[in-house]
Amino acid sequence: MELEVRHLRALCAIADTGSLHRAARQLGVTQPSLSTQLRRIEHELGGALFVRARTGCRPTPLGRLVLSRARPLVAELRSLVSEARAAAVGGRQLRVGSTASRALAGWLRRLRRHWQEPTLHMDVSANALLRMVADGHLDVAFVHEVEGSPLRVPEGLRVRVLVQREPQFVCLPADHPAAAKPSYASPTWPTTRWMIDPTVDGEWDAVRRVLRAEGLDPRILHGDYHTAASLVATGEVVTVVQPTSPSRAETAVRRLHGDPLGVRLLLAARTDTELEGVYPDLAEAYGEVARQAPAYREWLERSGSGALVPALP
Repeated sequence: MELEVRHLRALCAIADTGSLHRAARQLGVTQPSLSTQLRRIEHELGGALFVRARTGCRPTPLGRLVLSRARPLVAELRSLVSEARAAAVGGRQLRVGSTASRALAGWLRRLRRHWQEPTLHMDVSANALLRMVADGHLDVAFVHEVEGSPLRVPEGLRVRVLVQREPQFVCLPADHPAAAKPSYASPTWPTTRWMIDPTVDGEWDAVRRVLRAEGLDPRILHGDYHTAASLVATGEVVTVVQPTSPSRAETAVRRLHGDPLGVRLLLAARTDTELEGVYPDLAEAYGEVARQAPAYREWLERSGSGALVPALP
């Protein structure tokens, strides 16, 4: 087997996410195929590159050596492709990374007023996005940091807080008894099946921590956002969502009683100039979606936190 750039990219993804499962999700492949590819790479290079354990994957000494050479090569190739595409359309494109957010569409719409069509890279892992900014693969990244699970911010990155604490809400089936109330209280939690995306940095630990604080042994299923949304609609599960998420005919978004779950919203870039150049548009876009979410707006007005949300009158 001849080593190719895609193999180096896979090694970097495994190292960045610390997990074959999360790396496979990031690369858009199945975990078994990534495991097979890793074994072939290790056979070609003559030794194990990662130690596999229940807590994840970490590089061996050989793995660290290979990664130290692989990262610059992958970064250079990405820069080459990005610069070539920008030159082809007559200007520099802003490379944006983001975890899922309702504010993203409005932010991109506003950025188009100042830039060529921005490129967008979505990832459930905030840590992976921050690393991509530090390595020069992205210009800016909009991420969330779950309480109790601090992000690994690479040295030298500039970070600005958009919202210090955004409460996390729940999405319920529309016919759930709690859907008729303004909040989802803990007495109903013991009978709830929760669905959490384990690839979202910190979310699994945060939900488990909150439920165990109530003396509950949580029944938690694993699934991505799309799977969770469909199962909520059929009444099978309840899932944690951003407060800007809209209710639909078959679902209802409600706050968690006591607001036990929260995240910090951050914007990261390599320089203050890059950061300040895009922050106002993001703040305006976030304020727009906050105003459009009835449950969140009610929470902001009730808690007196409206001033903490950018552009919210």
